Amino acid sequence: MGNKRKTHSPQFKAKVALAAIQNEETAAQLASRFGVHPTMISTWKRQILDGAADIFDKSHRSRKQADTQTAELYRQIGQLKVENDFLARKLSS
Repeated sequence: MGNKRKTHSPQFKAKVALAAIQNEETAAQLASRFGVHPTMISTWKRQILDGAADIFDKSHRSRKQADTQTAELYRQIGQLKVENDFLARKLSS
């Protein structure tokens, strides 16, 4: 019998982590309420606390946008190079 792992959406993880940060319930109570293991709750809580500073870091956001734009430009360059090579071969035939 195969045991499948559950995958949770980022929204669900954030909801559980924020509930853990509020400290109104124990990890065991949250685990029971959300149906996940307490270790996962503490992991998600740690991840949200470690990444919280990035929300306010404008240079991080602009760096991420620049990386995304660079990747898109490299993709376009590659496509144009393939098209150019194809046309050059057809023209020389």
